[in-house]
Amino acid sequence: MRGQPSESAVTPVGGPLPPPAPAREAPGRLLTSAACPPVPADPSGTPAPPPAAPRDTRPPTPTPTPTPSRRSRPPEERSSIGPDHDLPAAVERVLAEHLAERRQEAARISDRFAADIVTLLADFVLGGGKRLRPAFLWWAWRACGGPPSGDDAEAVLRAAAALELIQACALIHDDLMDGSPLRRNAPAAHVVLARRHRAAGLRGDPGAFGAGAALLAGDLALAWADDLWHGAGLAPSAQRRARGPWQAMRTEMVAGQYLDLYGQARGGGSAAAALEVAHLKSGLYTVERPLHLGAVLAGAPDATVAALRRAGRAAGLAFQLRDDLLGVFGSPDRTGKPAGEDITEGKPTYLMAVALRRARARGDAAVERELLAALGSPGLTGARLDRVRSLVTATGARAHVERVMERLVGSALDTLDRAPLERTAVRHLSGLARSFVPGPPP
Repeated sequence: MRGQPSESAVTPVGGPLPPPAPAREAPGRLLTSAACPPVPADPSGTPAPPPAAPRDTRPPTPTPTPTPSRRSRPPEERSSIGPDHDLPAAVERVLAEHLAERRQEAARISDRFAADIVTLLADFVLGGGKRLRPAFLWWAWRACGGPPSGDDAEAVLRAAAALELIQACALIHDDLMDGSPLRRNAPAAHVVLARRHRAAGLRGDPGAFGAGAALLAGDLALAWADDLWHGAGLAPSAQRRARGPWQAMRTEMVAGQYLDLYGQARGGGSAAAALEVAHLKSGLYTVERPLHLGAVLAGAPDATVAALRRAGRAAGLAFQLRDDLLGVFGSPDRTGKPAGEDITEGKPTYLMAVALRRARARGDAAVERELLAALGSPGLTGARLDRVRSLVTATGARAHVERVMERLVGSALDTLDRAPLERTAVRHLSGLARSFVPGPPP
């Protein structure tokens, strides 16, 4: 973990990117270097960046381009839903087919394993999600000149779907480590498995059984993600180009999960340390690495890859900061999780680090003590939770984090705008980034 730099230290998070190659001209565009902007200043004394030009944050109207796909079936059996036309549906199709095949294989090993673990995993993967990670990979592929259909496109779609299995692993393990009872307004995997143990009258502790079985379900998701990626049918040259970022992404995700766990156990922590966890645990594997993978699969030049990574780094941080806001202020109907869960679990988020820093800067020891006492308090509900929310808001931390998110998304949009990328795909990528801009209070 890092030391105690100011809460404005966004650029160093995750380490600097390699210097970009010399700028390449595109029709009417010039690729420029645009690193993540510094965090806006607050009254505790950090310098403010130059103001960004206001941007239209309304989502763009998608341009449908229906395309056939699916390499392993004859044309008459291929789905009519192409990725450009409905990417979530195309990803869902790949996942459903892959999981059905794997369930049949698992049943030949053990009916019990297939019924208890594989069915649970398949239901979890196919039971919801915005498919953000495949979307960033796919539209980076298209932005860098990748075709919308054909064998190569189908292989990239299948590789993109593998990211959803990595996400399943992360969510199942995250709920288990946090002891979270809910996911998507339904019982978390370890809770479902514990209830099954209890209902079947099995021996031993249901909670321990549920935890162990959920751990295995998450492990299986990670293993099958690798299987789907390597069996996607990517061209050997594309597979070689993507090997490094694919391997790095999985290690970074686990490192972020551990640092999150360690931060909860240690308590406290700086704003910069919170940003590092946010970058590793979510930002990298949600946005930056999927963009990186899509670009290298398309064979993009180094300068274009670097530009997409810079945009992804900024947008990925905005994504996690938005998640931090929802973890404190979001309603269960919107988040699918218990209200104020980040506070009750003692998460050392950037939002809480800024709130504590501001309370200290103002010499408000009473507010600082109250916020510290609330972190990790499992019985924090109702009026007490509302009190903590009001304190966080009163410090100005919520408004500060929202400004940071707007600044980061603006940086990502500017970088995408200047890069030599296919314009329709850029509109889709920009729409995804704009979705991270704070909306009205939940």
